Amino acid sequence: MGKPPTIADVASLAGVHKATASRALNPRTSDQVNAKTARRVLMAAKRLGYQPNALARSLRTNRSATLGVLIPDLTNPLFPLVVRGIEDTIGAHGYTALLANTDNDPLRTQTQFDALLSRKVDGFLIASAMRDDPLLTRVAEQGIPVVLINRTTDAPLFPAVTGDDEAGVATAVEHLVGLGHRHIAHLSGPATVSTGLVRAQAFHHAIAAHSLPEVVVECASYSESAGAAAASCLLEEHPETTAILAGNDMIALGVLQALSERGLDCPREISLIGFNDMLFVDKLTPPLTTVHVPHHRLGAEAAQLLLDQLAGADSTPKRVSLPLRLVVRGSTGSAC
Repeated sequence: MGKPPTIADVASLAGVHKATASRALNPRTSDQVNAKTARRVLMAAKRLGYQPNALARSLRTNRSATLGVLIPDLTNPLFPLVVRGIEDTIGAHGYTALLANTDNDPLRTQTQFDALLSRKVDGFLIASAMRDDPLLTRVAEQGIPVVLINRTTDAPLFPAVTGDDEAGVATAVEHLVGLGHRHIAHLSGPATVSTGLVRAQAFHHAIAAHSLPEVVVECASYSESAGAAAASCLLEEHPETTAILAGNDMIALGVLQALSERGLDCPREISLIGFNDMLFVDKLTPPLTTVHVPHHRLGAEAAQLLLDQLAGADSTPKRVSLPLRLVVRGSTGSAC
C-alpha cells in the first residue's frame, strides 16, 4: 500500500507553492487565494484523495478547529435545530462542534465544560446559561470566547442571540384578548433562567395594558410533567380561567394532559398557546397555536458571532434579538 498523499503532492500536481495549497484547502484562509488557483488546488486534492491532517494543522496554528456546544436538554425537540444551525455555519469555516448535554444541572454543566476545555476547543456556544451563573462569571474572567444562545445572564458577560420574547408574548396575549378572553393565565418557565423571567414580565405588561387580572403560576422546569402539575394547580385555584399561555411547548403538552384528565375541551372551554413551535406540535389534537422561534437561525447567528470573535473582531458583548411570530392553529378559539 502506497503512502497517503501529502500537501506537497497536491501542490506539485496543482503547480503551486505548498503554502498556497495549504491556504486554499483551509476554509479559514481560502479567500486569500485567487479563485481560479483555489479551484485547481481543490481538484488536485480530490484527484489524489488528499485528506488534511487536522492534528498537524492545530499544532501549527494553536487552534483545534473545534467548538464546544452546551445544550440543556437534548431530548427537547427544539435543540437539534439549534445545533443544525451551528453546524451549518461553522462547517463552512472548517470547524467541528463537540456537543455536551447538561440536564440543566450546574455540576454536570461544570463537568462538561471542563471536559470540552481539556480538549482544547477554541470557544463555546452555550444554551444552558442560568441568570446567576458562577461558571460563566469565572469563564468571563478567564477571557474564554463564549456566545450565549436563547438564554442570557443578568450581567451582560457575553454576546448572546435570543428571540424577542417580549414581542412574542405580547402578540400571544393580543390574540387571546381579540378572541374575547378576559381570564388569561400564564404558566411560566423557572425564574432562574432568563426566558422564564422575561416571558413572565412580558405577560405582566401585556395583561396590565388591557386592565385584566393577572394570574401566573411558575413551573418547576420546562417539562411536560411540570406543565401538568402547574396546570392542575391553576385549574383548582382559578376555575374561571378560559385561556392559558404556556412558557414553552413542553409545558403546553402538560397542560393538554391536565385538561384531558379533567374532561375539559381545548379550545372550546380553554384556549392554549405554547412557545417555540417545536416540530410536530402541528400534529397534536388540537394542533397547537404557538409562538414560533427560529431555532436554526438562533444557532447560526450565535455561531457567526463566535467565529467573528475568534477572527479578532470586536468582542464587546452584543445582544441579537430575533423576531418571533405567532402561528395560529386549532388550540385557540373564542371565549365562551
